Amino acid sequence: MLENISIGTDIEEIRRFDGKETNSNFLNRIFTTSELKYCLKNAKPAEHLCARFCAKEAIVKALTGLNIGDVYYSDIEILNSEDRLPCAYIEKYPNLKIRVSLSHCKNYATASAIVEKC
Repeated sequence: MLENISIGTDIEEIRRFDGKETNSNFLNRIFTTSELKYCLKNAKPAEHLCARFCAKEAIVKALTGLNIGDVYYSDIEILNSEDRLPCAYIEKYPNLKIRVSLSHCKNYATASAIVEKC
């Protein structure tokens, strides 16, 4: 049923995350430990941080369409599956099926999310 499905999308400039790699207060408000471990090991961490931020924002937008408003960025975890596809989890909502797509180029990162209540 379509009333149980919602979508969200977001796009951000990567430069918003340039230099934030050492700002632990900022990073810990948004990202989980596992996300930070993945992003900060990359040669250009700002691209990966920004893409995951976009995914979290897209998920929050989709959740709003399902009348779920008590989820914060730190509640959402974006990891990679064994086949390297991004996966999203919200521990306090195990009944949600979330699909995300992330992308980035030199200047921008974007993400789209589809959330379904199961």
